[in-house]
Amino acid sequence: MDWPLIPFLTSDHMNTTRLLLAALAAALVGCQSADTTAPAPKAAAKAAPKPAPARYVFYVGTSGAKASGILRCVLDGKTGKISVPTVAAQAKSASYVALSPDAKFLYATAEAAEGAVAAYAVEGDKLRLLNTEASKGKGPTHLVVDAAGRNLVVVNYGSGSTTALPIKADGSFAPASSSIQHVGSGPNAGRQSGPHAHGVYFHPKNGRAYVADLGTDDIFIFKFDAEKGVLTPNKPKSGRVTAGEGPRHLAFHPSGKFAYVNTEMGLNVVAFSVERNGGLKEIQSLPTLPAGADKKGVSTAEIFVRPNGKTLYVSNRGHDSIAVYTIAQDGKLTLLQHMLGTPATPRGFGLSADGRWLVCAGQKSGTLNAYRIGQDGKLTDTKQSVEAAAAAAVVFVP
Repeated sequence: MDWPLIPFLTSDHMNTTRLLLAALAAALVGCQSADTTAPAPKAAAKAAPKPAPARYVFYVGTSGAKASGILRCVLDGKTGKISVPTVAAQAKSASYVALSPDAKFLYATAEAAEGAVAAYAVEGDKLRLLNTEASKGKGPTHLVVDAAGRNLVVVNYGSGSTTALPIKADGSFAPASSSIQHVGSGPNAGRQSGPHAHGVYFHPKNGRAYVADLGTDDIFIFKFDAEKGVLTPNKPKSGRVTAGEGPRHLAFHPSGKFAYVNTEMGLNVVAFSVERNGGLKEIQSLPTLPAGADKKGVSTAEIFVRPNGKTLYVSNRGHDSIAVYTIAQDGKLTLLQHMLGTPATPRGFGLSADGRWLVCAGQKSGTLNAYRIGQDGKLTDTKQSVEAAAAAAVVFVP
């Protein structure tokens, strides 16, 4: 058998072969270890903040001897200058106003002995009265529209009751579908001899209605059937503030995890966590006045959370100031600022939907003042002011 001839390899040949084999092995290893996945996409750049609108429209509720009805104003988005108010609708004691979610309709209280609420259609710069309905109580002070725009809930301060009214497709009211009389009292004989419902708010997530009752120191909680327009007491039925403090208004954090209540007589802002069963658990209470401030003749009035959920605002009547707080992840507050020298008796104020502006209504001064809100939540007085007799509440068009 003939064997194949094997060529003789010199040491030079062998060294060259070893080098070639090593290079080939390195190349194979490199191919195996190379990352064959697509490169990770670069993090998207943060979207630039939307430019401020050229103008903001808002409505003003008025109450008192000098009240002229429901006012309409325009705020300049650059300077904060407020237009001279025009009367959008004649109305008596429209102390609080609210818009439907689509801003096609406006609703107002008629704060009188025999209480009523009024529905208006928004038509350009005017409001056309659709109808009025009884609020089933005395002295209605506050109202809210549900997220679907199908129901309105109003609270009656004089009689201490809460009433729901269905809203028809044309924006007008049907007669009341549900009404609940509050029960209770507080230690302040002059202010708390009986219930005095003062503010009503829908929770942004759980659909319940929460009512701050100054007379009983409760924040009553109601389940709400939006299909039938029926209120029923929740279990637990209420959260409470310290006896005698008198809860006035409430603001929810956008997450729905926290609620904040300003106490009219206690001069505090009370923070609550919202429990799974709808209940309220107090987590903090802070004063709304600077340390050492004279409390005589002072009461809190309005409260709002900035739409981004980072800051809270509370007005002090008599002291004529707005307290500003930062909101932490756990819902607790830290004082950020006291804006002094607001219009006299700042009964109401409103925030623009983008959180850039606050307009404060001075009921005693009869003026509206514009404040720019900084990125940190602090207020800057623009020195822009306009006369608005008996101004009591402010609501911006979204």
